[in-house]
Amino acid sequence: MDNSIIILVIAALVSGVIFFIVGHYFRSLSDRRFKEKKIAEAQDEAERILKEAHKEAELQKKTAILEAKDEWFKAKSNFERDAARASDKQRQEAQRLKEWDLDLKRRQETINKRENEFSARENFLNSKEATIRTKDNELTKLIDQENKKLENIAGLTQEEAKKILLGNLEGKVRYESAQMIKELKDQAREEAEKEAKEIIVRAIQRSAADTTVESTVSVVHLPNDEMKGRIIGREGRNIRSFEEATGIDVIVDDTPEAVILSGFDPIRREVARIALEKLIVDGRIHPGRIEELIKKSDVELQKKMKEAAEEAIFELDVHGLKPKLVQMLGRLKYRASYGQNVLQHSKEVAVLAGLMAAEIGLDTKTAIRAGLLHDIGKAIDRETEGTHSELGAEMAKKNGENDVICNAIAAHHEDVPVISVYPVLVQAADTVSSTRPGVRRETLTNYINRLTNLEEIADSFRGVSKSYVIQAGREIRVMVEPQSITDAQAEEMAGQISTKIQDEMEYPGQIRVSIIRESRYTAFAK
Repeated sequence: MDNSIIILVIAALVSGVIFFIVGHYFRSLSDRRFKEKKIAEAQDEAERILKEAHKEAELQKKTAILEAKDEWFKAKSNFERDAARASDKQRQEAQRLKEWDLDLKRRQETINKRENEFSARENFLNSKEATIRTKDNELTKLIDQENKKLENIAGLTQEEAKKILLGNLEGKVRYESAQMIKELKDQAREEAEKEAKEIIVRAIQRSAADTTVESTVSVVHLPNDEMKGRIIGREGRNIRSFEEATGIDVIVDDTPEAVILSGFDPIRREVARIALEKLIVDGRIHPGRIEELIKKSDVELQKKMKEAAEEAIFELDVHGLKPKLVQMLGRLKYRASYGQNVLQHSKEVAVLAGLMAAEIGLDTKTAIRAGLLHDIGKAIDRETEGTHSELGAEMAKKNGENDVICNAIAAHHEDVPVISVYPVLVQAADTVSSTRPGVRRETLTNYINRLTNLEEIADSFRGVSKSYVIQAGREIRVMVEPQSITDAQAEEMAGQISTKIQDEMEYPGQIRVSIIRESRYTAFAK
C-alpha cells in the first residue's frame, strides 16, 4: 500500500515534470514563432518605409532639378538681357568715341590750319619788324640831325627843345587818344547796345507786369463815426493798448467813417489793420481782447505771407527752396523799395532774367531762381548790419543755394566780382523792372537833393558852363565851353561825370549823362 502510494506520487511527480518540460517547450516554441512573426512584420514595414523614402527622395530630386533648371533659365535670361544692354552701351560708346574722334580730327585740322596762318603772320610780322627797325634807325638819325639843326636855328638846347616838343606832343597825343577812345567806345557801344536792346526788348515784350506802389499808411473804414469813440476807449485806454501792442500809430481825425494807421513797418501795419477790422466786427473792444486779436492777426498774416511766397514759387516753377527762404520770400510781400512792392519786383526780375537767358541760350531755371532771390536780403530785420545783397547771399548760402545763385545775389549791385553771366542778367532785369515809368517814387526832399547833387557834380568839372537835370533826374545835360573842350574831350568828360555820379550818389535805375558842345558865330551885313 505504501509502495503503491509512493509509486503513484513518483509517477505523479514524473508526469508533472514531463508536462512542465513539454509545456515549457511548446511555450518557448510559441514565443519564437511570435517573435519571428514580429520581425517579419518589422522587416516588411521597414521595406515599405524605405520604398516610400526612395519615392520621396526621387520626387524631391526631380523637384530640385526643375527648380535648378528654372533658376538656370532665369540666370540665363538675365545674363542675356545684361549682355544685350552692355552690348548696346558699348555700341553707343563706340559711336560716341567715333564722333569724338571725328571732332578731334576736325579740330586738329583747324588747329593745323591756324598754326599755318600764325606761322605766315609771324613771318610777315618778323619782316615788318625788321623793316620798322631799319626805318626806326633811319628816323633816329634824321631826328638827331633835325634836332641839331633846330638847336642851331632856334638857339635852344636839346633839353629846352624837348620841353617845348613834349608840351606840343602832349596836347596832340591827348587829343588823338581821346579821339581813338571815342571811336572805340562808339563802335563797342553800337554793337553791344544793338544786341542788348534786342534781348531786353524781346524780354520786356513777353513780360507785362502791373505797377504797384506801396504807402506808409493804411485806411480802415468804420461802420459809423460812433466806432471812433469805442476805439479810443475811456481816457484813451483802448487806443494806447492797441498802439503799444502793434507799434503803429492810430490817427483818429475828422475823416468820416475812417481811421488811419501810420507806420514805416508794413508788416506791423498790416497786422494792426487786420486786428482793427476784427475788433470792429467783433464789437468787444478792450485791452484784453485787443491783445488776443493782435496775436491771431499775426498768425493769420504769417500764413498769408507763406501763401504769397508759395504762389510766386509755383508760378515761376522754382523747386527745392528751404523753408527759411520761403518764409523770408513771403515777408517781401510787405516790403517796399522806393514805393515798389519787393515781392512783385522780384517776380518780375525773375521773369525778365529767365526770358533773357532763353534768348542767349543759358539755363533759364538758374536765371529765374537768381532773379527771384536777388532781393531776399531786404526781408531781414534792420537790426542786422550789412547791405541787402550781402545779407541775402549769406542767407542763401546757409540754406543750400549754390555758388552761382549766391554770387548773383551778392553781385547784382556790383558789390563783389561776378563769377558767371547770371549776375549780369539779374542786373539788367533789375534795372528794367525798377526804371519803368511810374514804377518807383521817392519823397520830394530826396528828389530835390538828388537833382541838386547831380548839378553840383557836373558843375565841378572844368569847362562846364551850365548843367540841367531833366526827365525827373533820369538824365543830366551838361553845356560845355567850345573853346575849352574839344569833341573828343567832351566824350571823355561824359565818362568821368558818370563815374563820379556812381561813386558819390545812390539812386534807383540809371542816369544818362549828355555833353552838349555848341559853337556859334555871328556876323552882321551892313
